[in-house]
Amino acid sequence: MNRGVDGAMATVREFRVGDGERLVEAWRRSLPYDPVTPQRFRNLVLLDVNFDPAGLRVAVDGDAIVGAAYAVRRTTAMVGADLEPGMGWLPFFFVTPEARGGGVGAALLDSALDFLRGHGVSTVEFAGYTPNYIAPGLDAAAYPEALKLLQRKGFNTRYEAVAMDRSLVDYTLPDEIRARVAALTAEGYRFGTPSDDDLVDLVELAGVHFNPDWARAIRECVSAGTPTDRIVCAHEPGGALVGWAQHEAYEGVTERFGPFGVLEARRGTGLGKILLHLTLERMRALGAHSAWFLWTGEKSAAGQLYLKTGFQVTRRFQVMRAELS
Repeated sequence: MNRGVDGAMATVREFRVGDGERLVEAWRRSLPYDPVTPQRFRNLVLLDVNFDPAGLRVAVDGDAIVGAAYAVRRTTAMVGADLEPGMGWLPFFFVTPEARGGGVGAALLDSALDFLRGHGVSTVEFAGYTPNYIAPGLDAAAYPEALKLLQRKGFNTRYEAVAMDRSLVDYTLPDEIRARVAALTAEGYRFGTPSDDDLVDLVELAGVHFNPDWARAIRECVSAGTPTDRIVCAHEPGGALVGWAQHEAYEGVTERFGPFGVLEARRGTGLGKILLHLTLERMRALGAHSAWFLWTGEKSAAGQLYLKTGFQVTRRFQVMRAELS
């Protein structure tokens, strides 16, 4: 137990039935830049295939929830039979404003990390857990106190990820892109919405050459009813699928761009730039006023392409990791 600033005793325990509504309300007050709805909390946490109530540590002061920390490890493999033994994640933690300064946050983290240790976890990452991450990492500018606490608990920054946004209010497809599409089409390239049969190759392309979580996102969003015209594919003259871009893949959010990729052997041809613009054009046609995504490297090839296309960095996230003793 830890004494809060008001002198009350805060007890850390596991998640119980009946906590959800109060936990979401406490989350909103504690993480104002990353609020959730009850539906998102249900879908991203409670219905996650790896959710264990014992890993969701909840700090209570009487009947009030004053904080929480979520620890998770894989009990269901994302790829094949790989449970990533020894690996765990801390997707989020928070303490309500009135309960800060009394050690509640430290107690929550200790409890969450002890849970992971008890399941053989030796490496913990904050916060990029797939498939249901809340954020790529810690926004240190928004939550400086959380950064200090994580550092005290042995977390170090591995790299920085950035979120970017672009207004589409003034967007029009550039003439140079229109001309490049016409030139490549004349050479036998094909750009457009994938057929149902094309989805087989698309899922394989995404999962084998890029990220298994991207393959999962494509499968799940289409199965859930997302129209396939949210995807733009590029086929080379021989008919092979060599790249794609899409939006509305995550949680049905029309303005969320991605995932997006071009085979490494076909990069430098302008295909990535074309796919990005063709997708932005479709988003604008649907009435989207902006395009955004949560995670890329600012200095990566993709990051530089986004910046040249008018995207701006809107948030920075520290992807952090700790080794448990």
